[in-house]
Amino acid sequence: MVRCISDESLCETGFSYTLSLISGKYKMTILYTLMEFGTVRFNEMKRYISTVSDKTLSTSLRELEDDGLVHREVYPQIPPRVEYSLTETGKSLIPILDGLCEWGDNHRRRP
Repeated sequence: MVRCISDESLCETGFSYTLSLISGKYKMTILYTLMEFGTVRFNEMKRYISTVSDKTLSTSLRELEDDGLVHREVYPQIPPRVEYSLTETGKSLIPILDGLCEWGDNHRRRP
């Protein structure tokens, strides 16, 4: 059977759903950071992703947490300590992130 584009809708695809979770300027970078370093504190991530503002990082982390990809752990101490890590659902993206890394390594132009 031949599929016809006029009978389909992008918003009903798994691709569209995935993009809705990971689209945003820093979300993939945050997921990559947590994949590479495991549990990371907010300020560590801010220093590592040097171009992100506090507000943007905070908003992106909150959205990733709301979508079930990132776990936020708050420790009751002074000053407060907050750590972020991937959930099991977030970890299921690791093969995809690894594939993107491999593709970049293979296709990056080197001087």
